Amino acid sequence: MFELLPALLRGLGVTVQLTVLGSILGFILAFLTGLARLSRYSPVRFIAACYVEVFRGSSLLVQLFWMFYALPFFGIRLPGLAVGVLALGMNFGAYGSEIVRSSILAIPQGQTEAAIALNFTPFQRLWRIILPQAWLIMIPSFGNLLIELLKGTSLVSLITLTDLAFQGALLRETTGRTIEIYSLLLIIYFILAFFITLSMRWLERLAAVGRS
Repeated sequence: MFELLPALLRGLGVTVQLTVLGSILGFILAFLTGLARLSRYSPVRFIAACYVEVFRGSSLLVQLFWMFYALPFFGIRLPGLAVGVLALGMNFGAYGSEIVRSSILAIPQGQTEAAIALNFTPFQRLWRIILPQAWLIMIPSFGNLLIELLKGTSLVSLITLTDLAFQGALLRETTGRTIEIYSLLLIIYFILAFFITLSMRWLERLAAVGRS
């Protein structure tokens, strides 16, 4: 089995790159959209809600195909890696925004009232009082989403990106060793997901320091 590893590992770099870049974009969009859905301005809430419903209500595979095959008709041509990062990040961000929104709403209203009594500005209330507490609530759910994003990277093989899944399919066609190849893929994906789980648990312990 181990003689198959070098060929599979050539696609591992693409999978890791998609996971890291997609998660960075997703985190940014999740926080921006989650906060936008709590905005006092109805147009901001409406735009954020439209984004969330479109990307939660449609398939990630269809989103990938649309960005890769339909955008060129509008004069926008993106390389496969950029399409993969954009689709994964925007999909992840739509789901993550609900985590951000619900976690912020889970903080007792008394915290905000106390901050107002101390004459904190809205930004200070959010940054110093609300988000540090909400972040601890968000971490486990974000960990699950990151693992889903990792598994979603396997779909980019359908837009010709040579990721881990693509290399596995290519290797199976040339060698016919189906059981060995897909067993190795299962192990590699499990190791990556387990690393994400351990990382999120470490972040959770770090965020909980000094809290009873």
